[in-house]
Amino acid sequence: MAITYIESRIRGERLSKTLVTTPPFLFLLLFFLIPSLIMVVASFRYPGEFGGLASFFPVPGEEETGLTLENYGYFFGDFIYAQIFLKSFGVAALTTLICLVMAYPVALLIARSPKKSRDLMVLLCVLPFASNFLVRVYAWMIILGPFDLLFSRFAVIIGMVYVHLPFMILPLYTNLEKHDPVLLDAAQDLGANAWHRFWKITFPMSLPGIFSGAALVFIPVLGMFAIPEILGGKDDWLVGNMIKESFLGTRDWPFGAMLSMILTLCVLAIAGFMTVLTRRGTRHA
Repeated sequence: MAITYIESRIRGERLSKTLVTTPPFLFLLLFFLIPSLIMVVASFRYPGEFGGLASFFPVPGEEETGLTLENYGYFFGDFIYAQIFLKSFGVAALTTLICLVMAYPVALLIARSPKKSRDLMVLLCVLPFASNFLVRVYAWMIILGPFDLLFSRFAVIIGMVYVHLPFMILPLYTNLEKHDPVLLDAAQDLGANAWHRFWKITFPMSLPGIFSGAALVFIPVLGMFAIPEILGGKDDWLVGNMIKESFLGTRDWPFGAMLSMILTLCVLAIAGFMTVLTRRGTRHA
């Protein structure tokens, strides 16, 4: 009886785990793994004569079929593509830094405000998401137009910061809200002033929130194409604009797939680096 009960319980636990893990696994398989594999294969293909992909198998009349390394050769053989990637990293890093400087005081203010007003302040932070993304970006065209600031790197940074600032505020607020105020009171009793209390207690404990917010800002900015296209000029194209132009403009799908794969590898490397920093920050806190 006891053995039968244990076996049935084990089977029930296995069935529960299967039912819980199968839907997420299928979702990732269908909408992440398979599309990624398609992009990997496409990055090694030839472009079609009228756009798209050339035939994989030899076809009469088509000289270039099968697989090739030409797309990666073009990328690594011309420094202009590396320049655009470096410019994209620079814009993403600057946007992340500005968002951090602007978001930290706001998140700290919300976390230390009375509980009754916190929900309203958080709502005000996420309220811009209630309107369409493009409507908000075009509104900045009207705002920056009278000051002759449109179609410049400054306008791109302004748009990036405006759109991604809430993604920095919310992780920081979530982290700062959990801080125990007793630690600050104890430090004050020991003679630490407000500046020392911030740098020795508040800031180190908020490192996990900083790293999480930095990842949520840096990674989307890295692949953004709408804001540079609307607010920037010809010299403000980022890697996202190159990918968009490859697929929808020149219709060179293999080259666009190659750029997408390189960007994906960069994003995965950054995500892994941010994960390591978050864990270290958590242990330090």
